[in-house]
Amino acid sequence: MTDRQDKILEILAVSQRVEVSTLAEVLGVSQVTIRKDLDYLDEMGFIRREHGYALFGPVEDVGRRMAINYDIKRRIARDAAETVEEGETVLIESGSCCALLAEELANNKQVTIITNSAFIAGHIRHAPYANVILLGGEYQNSSQVMVGSMTSKWAKVFMSDKFFVGTDGFTEKYGFTGRDHLRTQTARNMARQAREVYVLTDSDKFLHRGTEGLVRTEQVSAVFTDDRIMPEKEIFLQDRQVQIHKVPSQKLAA
Repeated sequence: MTDRQDKILEILAVSQRVEVSTLAEVLGVSQVTIRKDLDYLDEMGFIRREHGYALFGPVEDVGRRMAINYDIKRRIARDAAETVEEGETVLIESGSCCALLAEELANNKQVTIITNSAFIAGHIRHAPYANVILLGGEYQNSSQVMVGSMTSKWAKVFMSDKFFVGTDGFTEKYGFTGRDHLRTQTARNMARQAREVYVLTDSDKFLHRGTEGLVRTEQVSAVFTDDRIMPEKEIFLQDRQVQIHKVPSQKLAA
């Protein structure tokens, strides 16, 4: 993704809906160039392209969430991908960091990805190593994810080396938390099928609580986040034998 496309996502994160002519003026390029950028971002699932303007999808849309703090989430995904070996089978739950992890793996490593995310399956469909098993279940249209008892039942068929999951919040009492009951319940059941559980999240999520327990701290082997994580949260996790992997929150100088 180019710096200009990054900037488009930053503008949309603030304005939600922006006209092509406005983007061209702000970024100092032609409308033809902006349209090409928007076509790419639409194809990648980050935005929705409408006649004359671009906009984000609903709040729960994975593409929209993936676009916010994109650079940080991309670095988190690349760091997490380093833990996956050729030939492994991994479970990946729906989420913005998780979608970028799936993209990283599908472009670079011969692994099998088991997921309940229709978004992830579609997002990496053209990648050279996109070997995906999509779990069935009740389809949530807004988040493009399969949930419920059927998804949990199919997850039990598979054993995986690692389970990667995002989070909506964190508390010291309950561990990592989620907002949606069915998604959270499904993720808990998926976690039981893996030898190790890895949480991928930008540090902002440590400022939120969520509404329901997702995975308890003692279940988690490692957390992949950025260097803005609060020191007290980092110490709390490390004291409970959770490895902390931090990526820079700012772009490194070229």
